[in-house]
Amino acid sequence: MAAQIPKIKLNNGVEVPIIGTGSYADPTPEDQARVKDWILTALKNGYRHIDTAVLYGTEKVVGEAIKASGIPREEIFVTAKLPPNHFERVRESFETSLANLGTGYVDLYMMHLPQAIVYEEGTFFPQNPDGTVKTTDSVTFNDAWAEMEKLLDTGKVRAIGVSNFSVKNLEKLFTTAKVAPAMNQVEHVFPSLHPYLAQNGLREYCAKKGIAMTAYTPSGYSIVRSDPLIVSLADKYKVTPTQVIFAWHLSRGTVIVPKSENNERQKENINIPTLSEEDIDKIWALDRGERLCGKVDAKTGQLYGWTLEQFGWENYHPKLQV
Repeated sequence: MAAQIPKIKLNNGVEVPIIGTGSYADPTPEDQARVKDWILTALKNGYRHIDTAVLYGTEKVVGEAIKASGIPREEIFVTAKLPPNHFERVRESFETSLANLGTGYVDLYMMHLPQAIVYEEGTFFPQNPDGTVKTTDSVTFNDAWAEMEKLLDTGKVRAIGVSNFSVKNLEKLFTTAKVAPAMNQVEHVFPSLHPYLAQNGLREYCAKKGIAMTAYTPSGYSIVRSDPLIVSLADKYKVTPTQVIFAWHLSRGTVIVPKSENNERQKENINIPTLSEEDIDKIWALDRGERLCGKVDAKTGQLYGWTLEQFGWENYHPKLQV
């Protein structure tokens, strides 16, 4: 029998399964062709939350998998994202994504990145002669958010959110926002949420504002999975190190969207142990403000056209008290 995944309620009352599956695939025909099969396997194993994006190139196959599963549409939570080069064409971009998915509506529509990137056919990240990504100040995330707010009135979007937003940029967003983001997803190419970088300042801010958080690729990479404490807890609870890390995330109320093409690993990822409070505190103590990814380009000092200062990424160590 497939596992039953608990849900959390977003700030507008919409419920989202706390564990979902990512759908990223390398942009090769072979990798893209496999997505439908392992998304179908995930749905069979009990997943009811699928995270996709224009940048992943998997919207169509995700939609095909949902249709082929035979599971009623209303039982599956679908997250889609506005790419950073579509800030000046939000409605058009959304309608294209919805057509690709063929799901009738999207449960959560997110802004994938805070920076506005110049739109050029054939590439998501056009480059300047010096190799930096072409960004523009002619439109801002505040402008794009205002257009996303309008999508709520269409009945085709149940909730809107952001991705890779720091406290600094959330503060800027709130200077004009009429609707608070329902979710802030922190992805693998940025300072991710994992035991070595708990991001508690960001979590505390989001908690105060009623913004749920999602961790993408939440296991923290092999360096975290091989930490002696994580390994010892996995042995204690007779689970994998990844399951221990996921249990820590869920203890924080963080939504996780791990991606696995492997049937057995998919099952493991939704069968999470309940750790003792003492063991959770031990994992909290691993936080050392270490970025395992999201490092700037050594030559340009930028990441996708922005400096880390523009992103507003800082390390936060104090444990959030809730």
